[in-house]
Amino acid sequence: MTTTLFLVRKDQLDTTRTVQLPEAPLSDGQVRVRIEQFAYTSNNITYAAFGESMDYWRFFPVVPQGDEAPWGIVPVWGFGVVVETKCAGVAEGERLYGYWPMASDAVLQPARVSPEGFFDAAPHRAALHPVYNHYLRCAVDPLHDPASEPLQALLRPLFLTAWLIDDFLADNAFFGTSQPGRRGAMLLSSASSKTAYATAAQLAHRPEVEVIGLTSAANVAFCQSLGVYSRVLTYDQLDALPTDTPCVYVDFAGNGALRKAVHSRFTALAYSCSIGGTHVDQLSGARDLPGPRPVLFFAPAQVKKRHADWGAAGFNERMARAWHAFTRQVSQPPAPWLVVQHHSGPEAVQAAHALVLGGRGDPRLGHMLSLSGGV
Repeated sequence: MTTTLFLVRKDQLDTTRTVQLPEAPLSDGQVRVRIEQFAYTSNNITYAAFGESMDYWRFFPVVPQGDEAPWGIVPVWGFGVVVETKCAGVAEGERLYGYWPMASDAVLQPARVSPEGFFDAAPHRAALHPVYNHYLRCAVDPLHDPASEPLQALLRPLFLTAWLIDDFLADNAFFGTSQPGRRGAMLLSSASSKTAYATAAQLAHRPEVEVIGLTSAANVAFCQSLGVYSRVLTYDQLDALPTDTPCVYVDFAGNGALRKAVHSRFTALAYSCSIGGTHVDQLSGARDLPGPRPVLFFAPAQVKKRHADWGAAGFNERMARAWHAFTRQVSQPPAPWLVVQHHSGPEAVQAAHALVLGGRGDPRLGHMLSLSGGV
């Protein structure tokens, strides 16, 4: 038996290869999971773009491939089934939701096994954040619905980040931009991306802010159709807003030129929050900018804070309530926000990677991939 791996060059994200490796025998305490399907979105491109600085490449390290190229495996969210087990607490046939390599299967080392799930205790993951090391048993997961697994894989991790961004901004009183009789402007770049519009959907419930989507001309109509943005502007329409607009910049694009334009135009920019890097070919640093220094948002830090504030049960209850409301909103007929497209096999996965990396295609499409034939 072999394992199929999809590799990406860390320094050239458009260069990929698929390799077949012999399956390694399990050690005591390990399980083998067939990865049936996983989502691929601009969020995964962000993992790759920030792979070195935020340790995303460390989750699934690559065995040297016989050359000097720095190959990596992009982490993905999706579903798998335990096909072999040497762990007494995890049964063959169990369905799991979690963080996977782009591969046909994965070997995990379960620890802290509970009725809800377990953590992967592989030594190389010990120093990495537990949010990404936690695997959930679908049979008891309150957010799992067998009929809508693609929707969950595509939106659940993005929604959690979006929900936490909204909570973080509100927790910080929108950095003083909202005053009696005056709404603060939340400027969201890459407004057609799923994390951005999920954030907008949460912020839309906040009467004290105006949610302004920034996007390309091609995606204006899509962003407007969602009904969660107060206004949608193209990237070259910043001058439609007064220079003294009290605002926060929530940057999902990572576009250096756009960031500089925002910082240079708005004299009342109160906070600059960097989330992702959907514009991979235009990423740049944040030095020598007017206004506040851009700060990278790290979702697990807000998770930790709210666990301390609300307790785990309170956190999960609030998040689940918001998640179910959001999925109803996304799935509303006659114009759902998301239409799922399935891709199976190495060539199809490579094509989907190129499409998402290039930021091309219909923003209403969601890509579900498989290297195991599970889709």
